[in-house]
Amino acid sequence: MNGRERIALAMQHKEADRVPVMSQLALGHYFLNAGLKPHEIWFTSEGFAEALVKMQRRYQFDGILINLPGRPRDILSKIQKIEETKKGEVVTWRNGHVTLIPWDDNAQYVYTARPELQPRADLKNLDPDHLETVDQFPGYLWNTYHIPWLEGKKDSAPLNEVPDYFLDTIDLVRAKTNGEVSVHGEVFSPFTHYLELIGYQNAIIGLVKYKEKVKALLDRLTEASIAWAVAQAKRGVDAVLISSAFAGGGFISPKMYEEYVMPYERRVADAIKGCDVPAYTHTCGKIGDRLELMEQTGTMGIDTLDPHPLGNVELADAKNGVGRRLFLKGNMNSVSILEYTTKEQVLAEASERIQIGKPGGGYILSSACSIAPRVEPWKLELLTPLAEEIGKY
Repeated sequence: MNGRERIALAMQHKEADRVPVMSQLALGHYFLNAGLKPHEIWFTSEGFAEALVKMQRRYQFDGILINLPGRPRDILSKIQKIEETKKGEVVTWRNGHVTLIPWDDNAQYVYTARPELQPRADLKNLDPDHLETVDQFPGYLWNTYHIPWLEGKKDSAPLNEVPDYFLDTIDLVRAKTNGEVSVHGEVFSPFTHYLELIGYQNAIIGLVKYKEKVKALLDRLTEASIAWAVAQAKRGVDAVLISSAFAGGGFISPKMYEEYVMPYERRVADAIKGCDVPAYTHTCGKIGDRLELMEQTGTMGIDTLDPHPLGNVELADAKNGVGRRLFLKGNMNSVSILEYTTKEQVLAEASERIQIGKPGGGYILSSACSIAPRVEPWKLELLTPLAEEIGKY
């Protein structure tokens, strides 16, 4: 049985030959370990695809998460120079803008000083019926698509038009893995789009001050999430992850989750499943009080399941609750994985997760949130052999 088949059965809540293994890696982990330059990974579809597959093969993961859209095919021609510094690569673009790509962290884009260029939208004055130019807010564009500018789109329909190059990485990864690895796409939830458009502080305040306008915005921003999710589903990914990182207890209450997250994510999940592709949800932090609400979005699985200190989920409780109906992925302590110094520590935690999650199928062994950049590769190389030893059905 190959990884694609193994994860497909787990997502259907069925038993495979063994517990599947698949963790999301921080971009900085690729920078440090994939043998490519950071700008090649961040700014080219070919570089990112190569890094994804190289690390999947090294760790023998059953799946790959493609969490960046493909890049404009000639974007490197827009670069004036690249300097290597102690902090990282400094990319200077021909238009004068600058990107700092730390050696172990996500890229940071710096726009030239222009008084008329607002980094985020003003919620008070923004018209939900006229969002044709939201991509002109650099904070929204960069933090949503992780790219300096969008090429090849029509200004008349930025929310529901997907540039064709966005799908390049999917094509490259699928070609490299020959159908043997489960390839997953990712889309930001409408609530994440809203936070990035307005800015976190003002967006959270808006949930109280401008309730109806926020709901109107979320209704429109859902179109962007659906368009990108459906495009990936139709391109042949094996699942689409709805990244809803900021919908946990550290940001909003269960009541606010029910009001501002649930109905919009349900539309995204329904659209994905309408393409006969599984949809599952990634939410960081404390979600122990909203697992049942997450289930009501129509998701088929829940990712991260952060334990203490980042979250409050006990895998056994989740398994005996929503885990009877949804597949579960994660729960290995991301902080501890970084801190462990011995093989025995890693194996002990992973073994406990396998023993709890394994019965009846529907569990994928994974770190809770992303594997941190500085996690030593030898730790991740232990996981699949362990699953082959004690995770068999």
